[in-house]
Amino acid sequence: MFDGMKLAAVATVLYIIVRCLNLKSPTAPPDLIYQDTPLNRFLLKSCPQLTKEYIPPLLWGKSGHLQTALYGKLGRVSSPHPCGIRKFLPMQDGATATFDLFEPLGDHRTGDDITMVICPGIGNHSEKHYIRTFVDYAQKEGYRCAVLNHLGALPNIELTSPRMFTYGCTWEFAAMVGYIKRAYPQTQLIVVGFSLGGNIVCKFLGENMTNQDRVLCCVSVCQGYSALRAQETFLQWDQFRRFYNFLMADNMKKIILSHRHSLFGGNSAKMIDADLSRLYTATSIMHIDDNIMRKFHGHSSLKEYYEKESCVHYIHNVNVPLLLVNAADDPLVHESLLNIPRTLAAKKPNVIFALTLHGGHLGFFKGAVLFPKPLTWMDKVIVGYANAMCQWEKQKPPCQSGHLSESSCAEEKA
Repeated sequence: MFDGMKLAAVATVLYIIVRCLNLKSPTAPPDLIYQDTPLNRFLLKSCPQLTKEYIPPLLWGKSGHLQTALYGKLGRVSSPHPCGIRKFLPMQDGATATFDLFEPLGDHRTGDDITMVICPGIGNHSEKHYIRTFVDYAQKEGYRCAVLNHLGALPNIELTSPRMFTYGCTWEFAAMVGYIKRAYPQTQLIVVGFSLGGNIVCKFLGENMTNQDRVLCCVSVCQGYSALRAQETFLQWDQFRRFYNFLMADNMKKIILSHRHSLFGGNSAKMIDADLSRLYTATSIMHIDDNIMRKFHGHSSLKEYYEKESCVHYIHNVNVPLLLVNAADDPLVHESLLNIPRTLAAKKPNVIFALTLHGGHLGFFKGAVLFPKPLTWMDKVIVGYANAMCQWEKQKPPCQSGHLSESSCAEEKA
């Protein structure tokens, strides 16, 4: 009887482990949505990461929560320390944007001058491990990298105006891109955005067509596309999204409080106390956005703030080749939000939407059984796609480019 109970207990524990770690889930290539164009065929042939199986670490890699937790806690394993130069850019409103510039560690395979302009995730900067790992890899592939430090995110850099980064403000990213274009007049740009940074770069490219000048392509990883649609999902306990919401709110509190004198110093003591009181009691990102963040740009309501700062209203204007990457097990991005990139890729010939089964939020770790490799699937797919895009531009037929359809090409031939 006792042995039977022990056996049942062991079986129950094993069942829970298998379910929690999602061990029975299969591995598969990313689910791709795209139009059949010469460029897309070339990109998929030249970037095998998009068509081959993504195989995460066997014991824990099929859990989106563990992938997300490992990214959140460690960023990456054995993270390198690329050497860059910090640049300071004064803004019209008195703010000071900063970014780190990393020169390539060798020639690009095409021999061209290519710069990756990179926008990190929420509250992130160039010193984060996942950014350092990606930059080091890109440098070795011959890319110059410019990484935006979100306004207020660096702990040792004081704010110079009562404003910090928001969900969709593109001012600092635009200033960095403008600097790169002026400093390197021959360079072409690869635009890369992670999570919140994906929203910012897609909004930047879509809100003004001139922003797409000299841009070869754009890659967005793990963004949610619409803050307005996402806010309801962040209050749900499905996939523990409410818990992640609380953790992100707590991190935002720390960033805001570290700059309290710069952000609230110009207000009356009564207003400062009221703002801080609402901040201390906030338990979600939405509370902080409504009470603090939307006011930086004068939005009258949370709805207006989310509508104006979400790339969903601008992304259809992006005409350069665009790769949108998400993971089906990302606990932060609800599956309903993925209808946005699906619809976009089905309608626009320049868009490829890649949805992996596993990867979590900015995880995408690779490895055999237990220990992950330093480079992730995400790192390799971004650089692989960029390499393919550069190669296409180098060897494309005279009538073809990332912006021309087959009908346009036929007209040019005629």
